[in-house]
Amino acid sequence: MSLFRVLLSIIFPPLAVIDKGCGSILIVFILTLMGWIPGVIAALIIINNPNR
Repeated sequence: MSLFRVLLSIIFPPLAVIDKGCGSILIVFILTLMGWIPGVIAALIIINNPNR
Protein backbone atom coordinates (compact mmCIF):
# COMPACT_ATOMS: atom_id res chain seq x y z
CA MET A 1 0.00 0.00 0.00
CA SER A 2 1.53 3.27 -1.08
CA LEU A 3 1.20 6.68 0.47
CA PHE A 4 -0.44 7.93 -2.72
CA ARG A 5 -3.23 5.34 -2.42
CA VAL A 6 -3.84 6.24 1.22
CA LEU A 7 -4.11 9.92 0.40
CA LEU A 8 -6.35 9.18 -2.55
CA SER A 9 -8.63 7.05 -0.39
CA ILE A 10 -8.95 9.91 2.09
CA ILE A 11 -9.67 12.52 -0.58
CA PHE A 12 -11.90 10.48 -2.93
CA PRO A 13 -12.35 6.85 -1.84
CA PRO A 14 -13.90 5.37 -5.05
CA LEU A 15 -10.94 6.52 -7.12
CA ALA A 16 -8.50 4.70 -4.81
CA VAL A 17 -10.08 1.29 -5.52
CA ILE A 18 -10.52 1.73 -9.27
CA ASP A 19 -8.22 -1.19 -10.11
CA LYS A 20 -9.93 -3.61 -7.69
CA GLY A 21 -13.02 -4.21 -9.82
CA CYS A 22 -16.46 -2.84 -10.48
CA GLY A 23 -18.02 -4.29 -7.32
CA SER A 24 -15.49 -2.64 -5.06
CA ILE A 25 -15.94 0.71 -6.76
CA LEU A 26 -19.71 0.47 -6.44
CA ILE A 27 -19.61 -0.50 -2.76
CA VAL A 28 -17.18 2.27 -1.86
CA PHE A 29 -19.15 4.79 -3.91
CA ILE A 30 -22.42 3.93 -2.16
CA LEU A 31 -20.76 4.06 1.25
CA THR A 32 -19.21 7.41 0.37
CA LEU A 33 -22.63 8.76 -0.58
CA MET A 34 -24.00 7.58 2.77
CA GLY A 35 -21.16 9.28 4.59
CA TRP A 36 -17.57 10.16 3.91
CA ILE A 37 -16.11 8.16 6.82
CA PRO A 38 -17.65 4.78 5.84
CA GLY A 39 -16.32 5.23 2.30
CA VAL A 40 -12.81 5.96 3.55
CA ILE A 41 -12.86 2.97 5.90
CA ALA A 42 -14.09 0.63 3.16
CA ALA A 43 -11.48 1.92 0.71
CA LEU A 44 -8.68 1.41 3.22
CA ILE A 45 -9.89 -2.11 3.99
CA ILE A 46 -10.06 -3.01 0.30
CA ILE A 47 -6.61 -1.55 -0.37
CA ASN A 48 -5.11 -3.43 2.61
CA ASN A 49 -6.61 -6.78 1.63
CA PRO A 50 -3.64 -9.13 1.04
CA ASN A 51 -5.74 -11.63 -0.95
CA ARG A 52 -6.23 -9.30 -3.91
